[in-house]
Amino acid sequence: MVRLPYLIALSTLFSYGLLFAFGQMRDFFRKLIDWSKSTSEDLKGYAPICLGLEDFYTRRLYLRIQACPIDCFSRPIASAPDAWFDVVERYSNDNNKTLHRTSNTTKCLNLGSYNYLGFAAADEYCTPRVIESLKKYSPSTCSARIDGGTTNLHTELEELVARFVGKPDAILFGMGYVTNSAIIPALLGNGGLIISDSLNHNSIVNGARGSSASVRVFQHNSPSHLEEVLREQIAEGQPRTHRPWKKIIVIVEGIYSMEGELCKLPEIIAVCKKYKAYTYLDEAHSIGAVGKSGRGVCELLGVDTDDVDIMMGTFTKSFGSCGGYIAASKEIIQYLKHTCAAHLYATSMSPPAVQQVISAIKVILGEDGSSRGAQKLARVRENSNFFRSELQKMGFEVLGDNDSPVMPIMLYNPAKIPAFSRECLRQEVAVVTVAFPATPLLLARARICISSSHSREDLMKGLEVISNVGDLVGIKYFPAEPPKCVEQDEKVL
Repeated sequence: MVRLPYLIALSTLFSYGLLFAFGQMRDFFRKLIDWSKSTSEDLKGYAPICLGLEDFYTRRLYLRIQACPIDCFSRPIASAPDAWFDVVERYSNDNNKTLHRTSNTTKCLNLGSYNYLGFAAADEYCTPRVIESLKKYSPSTCSARIDGGTTNLHTELEELVARFVGKPDAILFGMGYVTNSAIIPALLGNGGLIISDSLNHNSIVNGARGSSASVRVFQHNSPSHLEEVLREQIAEGQPRTHRPWKKIIVIVEGIYSMEGELCKLPEIIAVCKKYKAYTYLDEAHSIGAVGKSGRGVCELLGVDTDDVDIMMGTFTKSFGSCGGYIAASKEIIQYLKHTCAAHLYATSMSPPAVQQVISAIKVILGEDGSSRGAQKLARVRENSNFFRSELQKMGFEVLGDNDSPVMPIMLYNPAKIPAFSRECLRQEVAVVTVAFPATPLLLARARICISSSHSREDLMKGLEVISNVGDLVGIKYFPAEPPKCVEQDEKVL
């Protein structure tokens, strides 16, 4: 957990307060200037879709934060998201309200994509098979799974995913976000209870809101508080009637995408078993990225997959594709195939995307006849641990655990968000900065994602640039460790 120093908290609050105050003043004077205009004539009798306060954050904070010579959000790229990629240059003539692309690109070190195993670029095993599937099946099935949207590739991938994660059966979805937001309402209804980690992904939050179940939240990664919530809710029962809950599901993530932190899965499962609650595990960022054979946090932490009732994951990170899956018992999967709207009505995964995942999993398992999968897994683990340790030695506040390829660097102050992003880009390093509402207001950060495709030279380049920019922007909140040679000289003296 982040322990925000008082001085940094005050300066950050003061900065946001200034932005808010100036935003309110600009809105006030704009109303005075526009007072003579007839709003009803402009809208032709319609009510405004977005009222002033509804998009206040976007207009007066978000755009002001990114209003700099070079934009720092939503940058388009013009190549595959490999270790290095081409970033398209843009310009604005109206204070970044609108951005225009140019034909110029800058080749940058990619420290922002979820390309953990390097499959997002051309691969000697995957790419030829994807091209072949494109010729055979076309880019889209143009149909939902229950109509004409199921090919033999979809069936093969479902069987392969079930075998890979260690569950009896699996079901595919065309979008990773929808996998959570559509599955959760299908699993729970009236009389059900969802107990969710406080830092779960927005897809889980919206899925819980979309269900008619009751929702409770426990402190992030705290099995002890989870047990308190479970005991209290089981004792009280359903609201008003106090009847026993029909079912209780605890939802956690394998690696939390904004913290880079591993879930305390063994302890959480022990609590769920004690109180007979089901466990729902989101492995969007952990499947394929951690574990000796890439099977996620269950393998890494020594958890039997039989103890996890529902395993969710996406193909958008480690596998270089799109879509997501749910792996569970055959009964649950059959139920979802008949009730989940994303399976019944949404277009199925593109066949080439399915083939990409099949090929990537076979490489990871070594079924391509090589050891490249094991080498990729070892390299992403080594790269992640090396990069994290070096950042910490430099004095940055880095969140997350070892083996996690996600490592947030805390920025805090809104003025440092565009400054850090802009200066890194000028030195040909592309990073992702994240602020409210994706994070709490005071906890803005840059999120570094490491890939197996990064060489040691790439990592050294990134560390050098981030260190220089960190000194310039002032985000090294801890004292840097002295070089080893200096420590040895001091001992001799």
